[in-house]
Amino acid sequence: MGTSTVELTKDNFDEIVSGSDFVLIDFWASWCGPCRMFAPVYEKAAERHSDLIFAKVDTEAQPELAAAFDIQSIPTLMIVRDNIAVFAQPGALPEQGLEEVIGQARDLDMDAVRASVATPASDG
Repeated sequence: MGTSTVELTKDNFDEIVSGSDFVLIDFWASWCGPCRMFAPVYEKAAERHSDLIFAKVDTEAQPELAAAFDIQSIPTLMIVRDNIAVFAQPGALPEQGLEEVIGQARDLDMDAVRASVATPASDG
């Protein structure tokens, strides 16, 4: 059995993310120590939550994607539901922290999220 995560590139990003209800994206690089520590935690979560898409973006190989999402530090975990980024946080999460974030993202009322995104923020 191979890896349970999908490698995202600028070529397949839109297809995978747009075509999925719930995608977790790990922005990482091979030289990053915390990224390497987070990788097995992320892989285990991917095995536990087989109904979700767990994706990885190698920021060295895909600098355009990292730039498009304004990734300042890695690892950064992003969760996209229904084409809306509902979570983005730099830093390696412990297993329990990752589970909590996934649970919170699952529990979101996406109708409310869509409504809040559709409402333009006032620049007051």
